[in-house]
Amino acid sequence: MAEEKKKNPAKTAKAASTPKASGKKNAGSKSAVPEAKAVKGKPFTGVPRLKKQYKEEIAPALKEDFNYKSAMQIPRLVKIVVSMGVGEALTNKKLLDVAISELSLITGQKAVKTKAKKSIANFKIRQGQEIGAMVTLRGKIMYEFLDRLVNVALPRVKDFRGINGNAFDGHGNYALGITEQIIFPEIDFDKIERVAGLNIVIVTTAGTDREAKAFLEKFGMPFRK
Repeated sequence: MAEEKKKNPAKTAKAASTPKASGKKNAGSKSAVPEAKAVKGKPFTGVPRLKKQYKEEIAPALKEDFNYKSAMQIPRLVKIVVSMGVGEALTNKKLLDVAISELSLITGQKAVKTKAKKSIANFKIRQGQEIGAMVTLRGKIMYEFLDRLVNVALPRVKDFRGINGNAFDGHGNYALGITEQIIFPEIDFDKIERVAGLNIVIVTTAGTDREAKAFLEKFGMPFRK
């Protein structure tokens, strides 16, 4: 009995030392996985280049040009809506999935399907049918998309001579039509199903079209003169 009592403390000490000896197993345990994922999936905390430029240069310049009395009067970006109509989706549903995939690649945000608001007999469209895709951009991703549009995509347009400066809606919002989605470098020309166009609507808080145009020009929008 005395010998057994002497052995038991040794077993207890050995059992207590087991976790320390198995350090390699602990490193690969489930408790360590969430920590690794958290570091890898850490959200981007930087400030987009155009947003920084707006605060430091564009906003002060607009305040001086238009003699705004309050900082709240200075035009600012609200959202950018990018959409793509897919009329052929009525007979080929695969094209709608392709449009969603391409819009998601171009904008960096998941696109959603759009449905017909009313029936149009001439086009054989019934209310509620899925005929397009769209995505609404806000915040940082909005500024990043505008930066890529102005400085990367538009210069890739063949024989580019600027964009129409009269496509404002009277309330400070601008609509731009792109005839080929392949001007965006995210799209691989060899893998596309078809060349398609898309629409871009830039929504601002500008009170007039004149203010909105001056606002977008300072972001680098290449309007035709």
